[in-house]
Amino acid sequence: MRRFSRKPSEGQGHTGKPSEGPRIAVVLFQLGGPDSLEAVEPFLYNLFSDPDIIDFPLATLARKPLAKFISSRRSKKVAEHYKEIGGKSPILELTNQQASSLQKRLDKSIDAQVFVAMRYWNPLTDVAAASVAGGKFDRVILLPLYPQYSVTTSGSSINEWNRRFPSKEVEQKLIHHFYDNPKYIDAVVENVNKALGSFRSIDRSKVTLVFSAHGVPLSVIQKGDPYQDHIEQTVQLVMRRGRWKSPHVLCYQSKVGGAKWLSPSLHQTIHDLAGRGVKHVLVIPIAFLTDHVETLHEINVEAKFDALRLGITNFVLMPALNDHPKLIEALADEVLKRAREE
Repeated sequence: MRRFSRKPSEGQGHTGKPSEGPRIAVVLFQLGGPDSLEAVEPFLYNLFSDPDIIDFPLATLARKPLAKFISSRRSKKVAEHYKEIGGKSPILELTNQQASSLQKRLDKSIDAQVFVAMRYWNPLTDVAAASVAGGKFDRVILLPLYPQYSVTTSGSSINEWNRRFPSKEVEQKLIHHFYDNPKYIDAVVENVNKALGSFRSIDRSKVTLVFSAHGVPLSVIQKGDPYQDHIEQTVQLVMRRGRWKSPHVLCYQSKVGGAKWLSPSLHQTIHDLAGRGVKHVLVIPIAFLTDHVETLHEINVEAKFDALRLGITNFVLMPALNDHPKLIEALADEVLKRAREE
């Protein structure tokens, strides 16, 4: 479990911040990803064992055998995808960078320690929970690294945290979502503008902006999950702030299984755009804060292959925000807001 600590010279009494105040643990939640090709199958098993992902009548009895079946069946193909992007997921290194940058920013204002808790691979939530429990903190701020809330992402991470950190003696505050934080929106807009620079001699109004979000089953939305609404609002805020004249569309990716999911899919969207004669496409991974297999392979390998095959001549993936300075400022704003609440 990595703990993002200040250097002694940057500690309390050396930064000019008040010597009194609560000691705060900030826990960053993220999906996690396999750190080797051998880890792909157990990672998938953890994913498909999640009761917030796999839920149906009698699921308590069938979930683990089903997870074993799905993970063993899918692991070889998924491992090939990871092999094509370097043999492992970059999500831990990138999340650690975010945590380190956030730690440095918080050191200017409050006495806080930042921890990383991955949902499906190391460092898992129980490790983070044990570190926080042993740290004698006065307050815990829970920060899922998902700008838009869904029970399948943020909700799953918080449910696991509550199972691993059941203490009611420590005050806890949740950052439910932050897609509407102006600094987060500014970070996305800056990344879009930078990516548009790849279309050097092309009128930007001729570039179609494809906002791609991770899909969820329609049944989740029908039960009241706000995810789709959050995604649509994010796109509206980004388009309003960017003031581009480019056409834009919203689609969803990463569908698993036979149930109906949010649509249209990224695959269908690429086919539709190519059918209309669109030649220039910029894909914006609007629900992905950190690059991993779903951006680096599903979009930048699979969707790109389809796009070029279908006649789209320029297909560009906007990198995820990763540790963009304005993203870090947005995260710090959200943490400081909760830290200063009475």
